[in-house]
Amino acid sequence: SRVVSSIALLPLPCPPSAHPPPPTTPLPPPARPPPAKEAGTDRSPAMEGGMQLLNRDGHSISHNSKRHYHDAFVSMNRMRQRGLLCDIVLHVGNKEIKAHKLVLASCSPYFHAMFTNEMSESRQTHVTLHDIDPQALEQLVQYAYTTLLPAASLLQLNGVRDACCKFLLSQLDPSNCLGIRGFADTHSCSDLLKSAHKYVLQHFVEVSKTEEFMLLPLKQVLACLLVGSCGLTLSEAFGSPQLMKCVRLPLLTRDFLMNNVDTELLVRHHSECKDLLIEALKYHLMPEQRGVLSNSRTRPRRCEGASPVLFAVGGGSLFAIHGDCEAYDTRTDRWHMVASMSTRRARVGVAAIGNRLYSVGGYDGTSDLSTVESYDPVTNSWQPEVSMGTRRSCLGVAVLHGLLYAAGGYDGASCLNSAERFDPLTGTWSSVTAMSTRRRYVRVATLDGNLYSVGGYDSSSHLATVEKYDPQTNTWSTIANMLSRRSSAGVAVLEGMLYVAGGNDGTSCLNSVERYNPKANTWESVAPMNIRRSTHDLVAMDGWLYAVGGNDGSSSLNSIEKYNPRTNKWVAASCMFTRRSSVGVSVLDLLNFPPPSSPTLSVSSTSL
Repeated sequence: SRVVSSIALLPLPCPPSAHPPPPTTPLPPPARPPPAKEAGTDRSPAMEGGMQLLNRDGHSISHNSKRHYHDAFVSMNRMRQRGLLCDIVLHVGNKEIKAHKLVLASCSPYFHAMFTNEMSESRQTHVTLHDIDPQALEQLVQYAYTTLLPAASLLQLNGVRDACCKFLLSQLDPSNCLGIRGFADTHSCSDLLKSAHKYVLQHFVEVSKTEEFMLLPLKQVLACLLVGSCGLTLSEAFGSPQLMKCVRLPLLTRDFLMNNVDTELLVRHHSECKDLLIEALKYHLMPEQRGVLSNSRTRPRRCEGASPVLFAVGGGSLFAIHGDCEAYDTRTDRWHMVASMSTRRARVGVAAIGNRLYSVGGYDGTSDLSTVESYDPVTNSWQPEVSMGTRRSCLGVAVLHGLLYAAGGYDGASCLNSAERFDPLTGTWSSVTAMSTRRRYVRVATLDGNLYSVGGYDSSSHLATVEKYDPQTNTWSTIANMLSRRSSAGVAVLEGMLYVAGGNDGTSCLNSVERYNPKANTWESVAPMNIRRSTHDLVAMDGWLYAVGGNDGSSSLNSIEKYNPRTNKWVAASCMFTRRSSVGVSVLDLLNFPPPSSPTLSVSSTSL
């Protein structure tokens, strides 16, 4: 098929000119003439590879040869091989490739621009090309004469296939990725197919607005939505009850549900769609029941190809309170500075909901804070959110069923036992039942649908007690005490266990670590950290526990260490830019990281 030539040729750099040609975007196939009529009929149109003659009576006699184009290109290729009538020589590496400008220009937008625009190459008989494999170029020129690309896979001509696939991969765009995916599937280009499909999922919102997407059969649209990892969080498209099942209606705002979804004829005329809307409204109206209502439609999609990124937010060192933030990319083992918060915050609570990071309360060096701000990794910026009802520093925060909980802390006058939660769908804070114990320097985590408030300081002693909150009953209950008293400890959940690392027992900073088994209601010790830490934070990522920053009893730390539960060992990880005690840490799954122009730091892990 000659259609392929317009999209697969050529993966070349711009020619050596001050005026580069336009991008080699895919061209449509040339229009074919109408079918030929039988020879001898009157006034038959001129045909592809055919001719018309008039006899003495004025009647036309037509002749059509379906092999005309084929034979012509075969002849031109033979002439090229013999160097006859060639008007261009391509120089690449140590190789010279003779060809005809007309053939190359008709098959490649790149050469069309080179030979028809006001460029010096249009008047030259020799052109040098850089940064391309000579063998690949020769195969592509051969293809221009012979249309051999579709047969490349069949005949195992891997050079031609790989060169064209590489080019198509570089041209992926929301407007053409579906077509390239279909081409790769047709010609068994598995790597290109995988990459194109991944691109579709990663850019699903943009792709869904293209003409190609509107022409997809329902089955293929469902395949994208059901995978659960396309970059779609909010959807405003309604096409069928089958598609509606794939839309995360509970994650849309209540106003949108009432003003846009409820008014759709599809929803009004299909009982299945009505049920989906009712399910979404229940999710909004009964936040305490979100654990029961949880299903695939209530969970944000995870973007295909996203990787976890650890964020260290605020904190302090010596007499400084930090507003800056940094993030650790596990893929590159590098730290990157990201946008600073609008307010300096130490003793801050940090948690992630969906693709946003929330920084809650804290201390700015003058007063304890009730303010909240959120970080958008797409724009690399912080935005203000609705403030809490109470000023809180040294608090514990965690996310349960899409709700952000803030518990305990210090309001500038006393330790707190109160708790409240934030609903990002409505943008409101509401109070929940208070804990039985006042807890400052407390940490909070979620496990098996419950909230755990661990240790802390009650103004008179450091605590070993732990309380568990059940959102369905809105009640707190006590569980088994920890093995050690701990305030300012790190708390995280990994593989169904609640881990508590370090902290302060009232006499010294600790490096000991213990974990809670909720099934047995028991605590057990595991390997201690290599460094004593309090006012640090602990987070689970990629099957490891990361202990970040803190204070060792004499100075603030920028060191990181991570715990492998399979080997029961702690090892050093790359250090942060900045020493941070009373730091807040959380993890986001991101596709594009780091943000543009962010400084980077790669620090070798030091012996701990």
